[in-house]
Amino acid sequence: MARITASRKQLKPDPKFGSLLASKFINCLMSDGKKSTAQSVFYDALDIIKERIPEEEPIEVFNQAIENVKPAIEVRSKRVGGAAYQVPMQVNRVRQQSLAFRWILLAVRDKKGRPTSQKLADELAAAFKREGAAMTRRENVHRMADANKAFAHFGW
Repeated sequence: MARITASRKQLKPDPKFGSLLASKFINCLMSDGKKSTAQSVFYDALDIIKERIPEEEPIEVFNQAIENVKPAIEVRSKRVGGAAYQVPMQVNRVRQQSLAFRWILLAVRDKKGRPTSQKLADELAAAFKREGAAMTRRENVHRMADANKAFAHFGW
């Protein structure tokens, strides 16, 4: 049984753009309960994006980047008669979003030596253009699911 948290009900839109998605992302970005720091990093990243992609609204670039990184399908392990098979399965909406967030933040945290807002801006801009580390990860997940299509009948 999946844990159900109240975060969905308690989540308030972010102060600058009024976006629930941005608010959730800021919460995922936050460490040690420092929300104001996480917000400033996020907004600085969007300001950098505004300079780089002036023809697009920065919050739209963010939304599209998240949308591009979301995986449609993933592999799950399933034991059948003593053997474990990688079974390709659809990913539900909530998990798609959390995986997209996780992959973008992993990509940002893996890079070293520059301010987080710059690294985040880089990764979001790259994801918007369908490239970058988070997109590579998504492609790998899709490739894995495609390679294991033969076991799709084990899906439950």
